[in-house]
Amino acid sequence: MPAPGSSRLLHSRTFVISLVIALALAAYAFVNVGRFFTSEDPLQKADAIAVLAGTRMNRPLEAADLYQQGLAPRIVLTRALPEQSFATLASKGITLPADADAARAVLQMLGVPHDALIVPDRVHDNTAQEGQTLQQLATANGWHRLIIVTSRYHLRRARFAVRRELRGTGVEVMMHGSRYDDTNPDRWWTSRADWRWVLTEGPKLVAYELGLGA
Repeated sequence: MPAPGSSRLLHSRTFVISLVIALALAAYAFVNVGRFFTSEDPLQKADAIAVLAGTRMNRPLEAADLYQQGLAPRIVLTRALPEQSFATLASKGITLPADADAARAVLQMLGVPHDALIVPDRVHDNTAQEGQTLQQLATANGWHRLIIVTSRYHLRRARFAVRRELRGTGVEVMMHGSRYDDTNPDRWWTSRADWRWVLTEGPKLVAYELGLGA
């Protein structure tokens, strides 16, 4: 039977080892959480490049680059709910183009033909609704592969939402983050913007995984 002193020493060593392992895992998770959220898929040629709403130009500019590389023959721009200020301005006789319409105009200036741009009329309140619209478009047009462009920190949650809506269709989804994001996932803790992304996307992703997100 071990002496009381040796037993306490064994427990103390076990505690220290467990603490070191826990701290090492926590440090690893902390350093790599940016990479976790921004994981991309290898790109292949697709039937369409779909740009999720959420930025005015960062995401559309990335889609233009991919189009010009010949990765797909068309670009889909989804519409988001406009800010309430748009309605206020309209009541004062001032109208501004919606983000999707502004992006369409810019993409045409960049050389994307008008007939290569698809802008569905539906206004979307969340990524899941955008996934529903893409499911309808893919089914109606016989598409088999889509490149989804969004912000880098939005990739993992968008992947979950879009693939859920396309489940059973046989449509392959490739997620791609915009290079025009002002983010640094490899050193996310050095940037206030990256901190905001991590702190907002984490709870949203958990809610999606639990079936609580739209």
